[in-house]
Amino acid sequence: MDLDGWRKEIDRIDSQIVELLNDRAQAVIEIAKIKRAEKHEFYAAHREQQVYEKVLSESRGVLPDKGLKAVYREIMSASLSLEKPLKVVYLGPPASFTHLASTKKFGSSVDYAWAKSPAEVFIEVEKERADYGVVPIENSTEGIVSHTLDIFVNSDLKICAEITLDVVHNLLSKGEMKEIKRLYSHPQAIAQTRNWLRSNLPHAEVLEVFSTARAAELAAEDKEAAAIASTLAAEMYNLSILNEHIEDNVNNITRFLVIGKSYSKRTGRDKTSIMFSVEDKVGALHDTLIIFARHRINLTSIESRPTRRRPWEYLFFIDLEGHPEDAHVDAALKELKSKCQLVKILGAYPAAD
Repeated sequence: MDLDGWRKEIDRIDSQIVELLNDRAQAVIEIAKIKRAEKHEFYAAHREQQVYEKVLSESRGVLPDKGLKAVYREIMSASLSLEKPLKVVYLGPPASFTHLASTKKFGSSVDYAWAKSPAEVFIEVEKERADYGVVPIENSTEGIVSHTLDIFVNSDLKICAEITLDVVHNLLSKGEMKEIKRLYSHPQAIAQTRNWLRSNLPHAEVLEVFSTARAAELAAEDKEAAAIASTLAAEMYNLSILNEHIEDNVNNITRFLVIGKSYSKRTGRDKTSIMFSVEDKVGALHDTLIIFARHRINLTSIESRPTRRRPWEYLFFIDLEGHPEDAHVDAALKELKSKCQLVKILGAYPAAD
């Protein structure tokens, strides 16, 4: 076929796609009626994972998996809006990396709001002013976000999904490199670009702010200032990108948690997060950790935080592979409870790609 012929073929296929998408949307509306009657959660991370896996396994053509997944992200986002208009609150302001992670997970068809702190994200979900919240928990370079971890101690909210995001830092400004006297960014972004800044902006005053998006906002008001932030922040605040990829570690990944009222159902490729405390005696932590080895459970993360009740008393936070509905995980958790003063399941969720 010639060019016009192929364009007509695309038009024909598009008509079929639109018809099928509307059929799918009608099925979603019927599912919503059942969920409403039976009081199910409208967002189901385990079902989302199943859809992605099925679609990607059935793809036999030239469309790359990344592109196909992006298409289905928006299809499912639009479907969610048909079932129930969802509100998602994230650590902001707009154009922060948590905002980017939120849109990666929920797409563009949900209602977004931003909060000034992780604690405020939890409060908005607890008070049911938002359906879900998104908070950062860990960076591959700088480690755990302790403020987020501490909030789980007194919160009944559950982790229902996780998101991983490749974090790319850029130098943004209204002016030129030689004009920069002040540099704004979040402490984590500054730490992750420390070597680059030392080599390229040694005389700039480095000023910490509560988010990379706020840094971009301040840089937009001052020609002698710059910000370390995302390309989305550059677009939003009309800043020039003076340098891209200024992070010291090219494998710079941040992990985010989605919090809600309940955790996700089992998918077969899951993670579970728990918190526990042990008696202050020799070998107490060893005796608890050996339980997981005995049940052949892989631990992907372990962190300790002070209880703030007594000096040198700690809570331990663990991420493990598996789901509480798995027999071996269930057995391990029961044994753990028999040996610990406190055991709390913080959430269970599909493992992110």
